[in-house]
Amino acid sequence: MSVMSFSEVTVDTKANVYFEGRVVSHSIHFADGSKKTLGLIYPGEYHFGTAAAERMEIIAGSCLVTLDDSNESNSYAADASFDVRANSGFTIRVAEGICEYICSFLS
Repeated sequence: MSVMSFSEVTVDTKANVYFEGRVVSHSIHFADGSKKTLGLIYPGEYHFGTAAAERMEIIAGSCLVTLDDSNESNSYAADASFDVRANSGFTIRVAEGICEYICSFLS
């Protein structure tokens, strides 16, 4: 189940804006040095590269995801997640509505 709130964090007020504003997130930093982003993905298809391994938790809406090392696409909706390897990437498609997510950077 997705976490709906975080306490004792620092939030970057400057948004991370991608694809002409079709994907927008804000970074949050925890006392232990870990970081997450909270974001919105509007309808469309987008490719993201990863430097660090990531876990994407879908908290609202739905999407279709294809990892770079796979030809298979999988659907994800609220309370589902998927992991992306470091130095890899994924294509995410949102057909309608807004997909809301939490991205955790894994060590």
